[in-house]
Amino acid sequence: MDIFGLSRSQMRSIVAEGLKGGDWCDLYFEQTVYHDLLLRDGAVASGGFHLDYGCGVRVLSGEKTGYAYAESTDFQALMDAARAARAIAGSSGRFGVPAVSGEAPQYYPVLSPWEDASLERLAAWLVELEQAIRSREPRTLKVIAMMSWSQSDVLMYNSLDELTQDSRPLGSVSVTAIFGQQGRTEQRSTSRSLRCGAEMLGDGLLQELAAETVAGLDDSFAARRPKGGKMSVVMAAGASGILLHEAMGHAFEADFNRKGQSIFSDKMGRRVCRRGINIIDDATIPGCRGSIRYDDEGVPGQKTYMVTDGVLSSYLHDRISARFYGVEPTGNGRRESFRYNPIPRMRTTYMESGSDGSLQDLIASVRKGVYVDKFANGEVRIGEGDFTFYVNRGYLIENGRLTMPVKDINIIGNGPQALADIVGVAGDLKIDNGTWTCGKEQSVAVSCGIPSVLINNLTVGGE
Repeated sequence: MDIFGLSRSQMRSIVAEGLKGGDWCDLYFEQTVYHDLLLRDGAVASGGFHLDYGCGVRVLSGEKTGYAYAESTDFQALMDAARAARAIAGSSGRFGVPAVSGEAPQYYPVLSPWEDASLERLAAWLVELEQAIRSREPRTLKVIAMMSWSQSDVLMYNSLDELTQDSRPLGSVSVTAIFGQQGRTEQRSTSRSLRCGAEMLGDGLLQELAAETVAGLDDSFAARRPKGGKMSVVMAAGASGILLHEAMGHAFEADFNRKGQSIFSDKMGRRVCRRGINIIDDATIPGCRGSIRYDDEGVPGQKTYMVTDGVLSSYLHDRISARFYGVEPTGNGRRESFRYNPIPRMRTTYMESGSDGSLQDLIASVRKGVYVDKFANGEVRIGEGDFTFYVNRGYLIENGRLTMPVKDINIIGNGPQALADIVGVAGDLKIDNGTWTCGKEQSVAVSCGIPSVLINNLTVGGE
């Protein structure tokens, strides 16, 4: 409250102004301080600083939402925003929201605050990262690396007199390297992002990023585009969880289901995949990029089972959808900044480990298929559930063995059908700590993960 300069009584007055035309009003105060450093051509020669500060006012009236914001926390400016929000919402019926209680644990303790780290030390770390990559791989042509860190302080107040605050650190490192061989080039990118302080920047992370950037480079230069067709696909643990996030996670978000836009809108309580499969969206993993102590409606972060033992057991709810379905909110009301109203969003989405052995066991069970080691971008149609993902790196599987390295292929399928066609889940769950950002009207930080899985009958787009 010292940061934003308003008293609780002033907040009550702003909310009361919004309630003159609505049934629910909440305030979202935010101050985010963001820094970055960029290494290019062997030197850290540029950096950035950004301060974002303001407050959003939301008024709900029946099914209508009014939203306005001010890039200040001046009392009169926020009273004007409340009037604007209530005018947008109008007056169209009751919106009853139950109180949410409980103190959330701290999921992101900071051992070494970013503001205490010298820019010289941070820049030197990026230079050492480039040197580590070049020392491991003489074919390195170019390295571009970025380090960013931010601190977001948020304060939330609503018409139930609930007052919640959170202080969210976020540190990220990303590196892209270009390698050359006999007139050909290959590009590799890797990243890390954690909710912690500058303690993440140890020699261990530096060497890990360098090793990942150059791993399997010989196979990348040798990779070819295979013949396409319908076949089994083994997905590696970790970053393959992006397919789970995009092709299935979005379809479990409650706003899509409330409006009948999701392929899963009529499947609550029904079996959607084989027994033993559990799919989770989790805000409680310590230090994880997708973790949040409270969501952006002041609801405590929690661990939500969307699929339990193969049965669809929960959507991902904000307060609006929770009221519609008559359930408790799951802490998934998230927003990009105070300029946006909250909507149901994922946090860290993953599948629990299974009992079908190891990655090697899954590969050994496939006569003809593809092993996917690294996904890139993809597209998903929420209503139909159809998806297409581009594969950066993989291998053919022939008679239970990895053979030719492959690239430039697409994996094409349907989310509900792919869930139903999962026939093997290994016991090697890995959460990928890359710089994942989800864009659904707004951008928010997320994480994803998955154990190695075997899916039958996916279409592989090749020659």
